[in-house]
Amino acid sequence: MLEELLRPFRYARIPLPKKTSFKKHGENRQRAKDWLGTLKRVWTYLAVYKKPLFFVLFMVIASSFLGLLGPFLIGMAIDDFLVERQVNGLIEVLVGLLIIYILYSASLWLQNVTMIKIAQKTVYTIRTKLFKHLHKLPIPFFDKRQHGELMSRVTNDIENISATLNSSVIQILSSVLTFIGILAVMLWLSPLLTLLTLITVPLMVLGMKWITRRTEVFFKEQQKQVGDVNGFIEETISGQRIVKTFSREQHVIDEFLIKNGRLRRASFWAQTYSGFIPKLMNVLNNLSFTIIAAIGGLMAFNEMISIGVIVIFAEYSRQFTRPLNDLANQFNTLLSAVAGAERVFDILDEPIENDKKQARALSSIKGNVRFDHVSFSYGEEQILRDLSFDVSAGETIALVGPTGAGKTTVINLLSRFYEIDEGQILIDEYDMKTLKRENLRQHMAFVLQDSFLFEGTVRENIRYGRLNATDEEVEEAAKFANAHSFVSKLSKGYDTLLLQDGSGISQGQKQLLTIARALLANPAILVLDEATSSVDTVTEIKIQEALLRLMKGRTSFVIAHRLNTIRQADQIFVLVGGKLIERGTHHELLDCKGYYYEMQTN
Repeated sequence: MLEELLRPFRYARIPLPKKTSFKKHGENRQRAKDWLGTLKRVWTYLAVYKKPLFFVLFMVIASSFLGLLGPFLIGMAIDDFLVERQVNGLIEVLVGLLIIYILYSASLWLQNVTMIKIAQKTVYTIRTKLFKHLHKLPIPFFDKRQHGELMSRVTNDIENISATLNSSVIQILSSVLTFIGILAVMLWLSPLLTLLTLITVPLMVLGMKWITRRTEVFFKEQQKQVGDVNGFIEETISGQRIVKTFSREQHVIDEFLIKNGRLRRASFWAQTYSGFIPKLMNVLNNLSFTIIAAIGGLMAFNEMISIGVIVIFAEYSRQFTRPLNDLANQFNTLLSAVAGAERVFDILDEPIENDKKQARALSSIKGNVRFDHVSFSYGEEQILRDLSFDVSAGETIALVGPTGAGKTTVINLLSRFYEIDEGQILIDEYDMKTLKRENLRQHMAFVLQDSFLFEGTVRENIRYGRLNATDEEVEEAAKFANAHSFVSKLSKGYDTLLLQDGSGISQGQKQLLTIARALLANPAILVLDEATSSVDTVTEIKIQEALLRLMKGRTSFVIAHRLNTIRQADQIFVLVGGKLIERGTHHELLDCKGYYYEMQTN
């Protein structure tokens, strides 16, 4: 039992930061690149609600004034009524205090409710913009990012912004106004006691500077580690079958402990340093109160000030440090929110897929495709080298070759998921770069090895191919795809609810539904990427029949390793090392006894 409890500490020991090396250590961590610039960007979203913000400001001013007025009247009442033993007028003062505190509470409630509404509308706008922007980003962006880490930015980081806007904005404004108001009244009542009270301010400033310089580093690191942990969890849950198949449960648990330990370590130091602030403020607050009590008592004894003024100072001294304390605490919260906002804006600053201004949209295409001396590289690794070929409309092309030959890359370039380095790709004699991406993809459909279904009904998943399709058209597409028979046997037929990624039906059934989806889209160009590689023989026959119907009259690109999938193709392209080394029909390539022949006989 003890060993289990101590296991996380073996992977995540908490190092004690050394004073001499902390700055250097902090520089190795990610700091906010431009936190003032990030705050300005957040303000551009807030500025849309200027009238409600002015109302909040007015309520903050009112609550700050009323909060200062209460202690002042109490002090005056002590001098005017209690010390002088006068009862007349005391009732009026007490009623006035009651009204003041009722108004004070009402102003707090109004400013909080209004600010929450503004904050939620602002966060709604940012989250919506981020989600829309994610759908405009190119595929290479997602290939380089963990999905869980992206989810963390959409959820955790935006929630940090929300929490800060809900409370911190009001708290900062109120603290600043309260501090100024208290300082002004204290100077008016007794400059000497005010100066004595201010002795603790330099200590507060130095302490907060020392603390916040460190918390900034760790709050940024904390956000980063949260993203890493979320990404790992999402990846592990998605790959549970593989984890269990290879009995790697303990391995992923150990790796999670390492990542979770890093998060715990960053969170520990962020919260530890930020936790110093209220402790420091309490010590200095008590020191300030002691000074006022001692010096004020001597001054009152010598009749330099009244007892009521001492009471006002004693109360204001506590309120005097409270705004500074609140500012320091909110500054830490602000740093966490800025770290989250910066991560959100990093995504929003990613370049989107942009079409040329003169890009055209074609109402229909025949399906003629030409690769003209096309070259492409992933980073520094060249995948395709001077690739050229022509495909006539309605032809079925099979792409074969060893792993890494460039087969999938050809498909990615054809769909403009990636941009070519050199050469041209022509669709019906139009340079692909002159066509709008969205319009081009509307004329294409994909049936991939990993069939993906959304959470929703069977009908909705098929209709995803063409959103304005009628129920009759959806069912007709399912019949052509050999999916109607198994769908009809489901508990609610086409209205059966599928879980995320189609859990609850077999892989072959998922594939039949994706074929029905492609049929409904009625594309001119069809892409089949290992569409039958993970199904049994009986299901493969059904899928093959559906695919033949789907490919009829359409330009089709097929990537497959099984001979019966590609032998009926009009042309077979053999790719090796990014080059087209052979092309022809199945029988022509066998007669040549080249690379394709060796693939089939080995």
